[in-house]
Amino acid sequence: MVEARSRLCDLTIRNLGVIESAEVNFGPGLTVLTGETGAGKTMVLTALNLILGNKSDSDLVRTGTDRLQVTGNFSVSGSVKNLVEEIGGVVEDGELLISRFVNSDGKSKATLGGAPSTLNALAHLGGDLIEIHAQSSSARLAKANIQRDLLDSFGEYSNLIEEYQSVFKEHVALLERIESLRRQLSERDKEVSRLETFSKDFNAVNPVTRELLEIENEISRLGSVEAINSALSLAIAALVEDESSAINGLQAARKSLESLFGKDSHLDSYIEKFREVIMDFDELSSDLGRYLAKLEADPKRFDYLQERRSAIVSLIKKYGVGSDREQAFEGLLKEAERVQEALSDLQGGDDRLLDLEQQAKRNFESLKNIAKSLFEAREKCAKSISSSVTNELAALSMPKASFVVEVRNLGGDKFSDYTVYGCDEIAFLFTSHQDGKLLPIGKAASGGELSRVMLALEVVLAKNSKIGTYIFDEVDAGVGGKAAIEVGRRLAKLAKDSQVIVVTHLPQVAVWADQHLVVEKSDSGSVTVSDVKLVSGAGRIKEIARLLSGQDESKSAHEHAEELLEMVANSR
Repeated sequence: MVEARSRLCDLTIRNLGVIESAEVNFGPGLTVLTGETGAGKTMVLTALNLILGNKSDSDLVRTGTDRLQVTGNFSVSGSVKNLVEEIGGVVEDGELLISRFVNSDGKSKATLGGAPSTLNALAHLGGDLIEIHAQSSSARLAKANIQRDLLDSFGEYSNLIEEYQSVFKEHVALLERIESLRRQLSERDKEVSRLETFSKDFNAVNPVTRELLEIENEISRLGSVEAINSALSLAIAALVEDESSAINGLQAARKSLESLFGKDSHLDSYIEKFREVIMDFDELSSDLGRYLAKLEADPKRFDYLQERRSAIVSLIKKYGVGSDREQAFEGLLKEAERVQEALSDLQGGDDRLLDLEQQAKRNFESLKNIAKSLFEAREKCAKSISSSVTNELAALSMPKASFVVEVRNLGGDKFSDYTVYGCDEIAFLFTSHQDGKLLPIGKAASGGELSRVMLALEVVLAKNSKIGTYIFDEVDAGVGGKAAIEVGRRLAKLAKDSQVIVVTHLPQVAVWADQHLVVEKSDSGSVTVSDVKLVSGAGRIKEIARLLSGQDESKSAHEHAEELLEMVANSR
């Protein structure tokens, strides 16, 4: 069963730019935000960027106020909940609150589920919650690491990546061990003597984990035998042995209560509880008696433990690291394991070095084979993405465009050719013209084209993505007419798998929304809670008409708006 994705439920904004106070609720599916220029639509994008840990600016704080605050409420998946708790946040009933505060002096702080958090933690978490696309952020698509991550997120070969990275890390560790041994061999005698001295001292004591705590507890008990014996004897006598003991009093009370059994069902439950209390009391008294019966002084054992503790403490003082004695003791145990391995390496001398080098050679061959399989998997995946994205671009009124994911294998016989991600170079190539030269996408695509390529990619990658919410700003830049309708259609398609929020000025995009929000400015030029409205029915037709003509009362624009909404309803 596929895990439900996280999504943004609502966003609260205070004193951000033109927004004095706004609370926006977001449902699943496709949400569009429209409004007049300067009404604060993009402030929603700014607020979300702040929540995701982006740098703040005191200029964002509304003039005349001391501080801005943005809070996002997310419904989160189980995997995101685990990630939040790993970085110190709190999720309650499947919901997560992320808040960001920026003062007018530029100072900033954040909370994650009410707990203080760092911006790095927010940024790390944000990649699993929201992906934001604006013309400025779409430029990320030109980065090699982003292209590789997108390709790998689509391919079903995560097991190959994990296997490769495991072998890669093993090889790095082997090379480090070989280099360390080579250095140590140059001073072999001195190093062997040092390690053997440590090993001899350690083995003479041969401590085990948690032994020091257990010894000190037993010393405390044996050193207090008389006090324990005296106190327990008095306690047991008072509890069960004396004529006026507690147990006698309790038994008398039990008999008195039992004479009332059956008189009242409510009282019967209390009588049953009282019986249970007496049983627990009897059991505790018996446990104390057994403990006392076994308690005896053992001077020889006490002396042995004193000597044993002294030996362990001396070992810690001589070789332990740090002021915390228990941590130093546990570190000592780990060091003893490392020393045995190092001694084995050194005492093996050149033969041991040769063994490690042969092991590294075999490991590298394995790494090359896995890297080849990873390359082949990426190449196959790249062909699938290239074809699917090119088809999506044709539907987005770019019929002559071609999108190609190129995978080049750089692996050779040098380990320096390999990285933790493999030995492949990934490049997204693009041309908007038939038979045009394919160039890196950052050079070949204009801002509007880059936005549509990003949208096409997200539609193709959506089913395999764990992202719960996509935010698009200016994804419709430079398009209109039929192309704008197709942009809206693709956004609606993407919204079938994820929550999609779009800031737009195009009616052809807005008509595809499952939820349509309009942001307005008040007469004072600010945006308050009442100025973010959910529109439907006649109110939505009016807003679509305004987007079409720039006028609220245009009859032809109203008719066109109704026509567009009907077209969308019939095509779903």
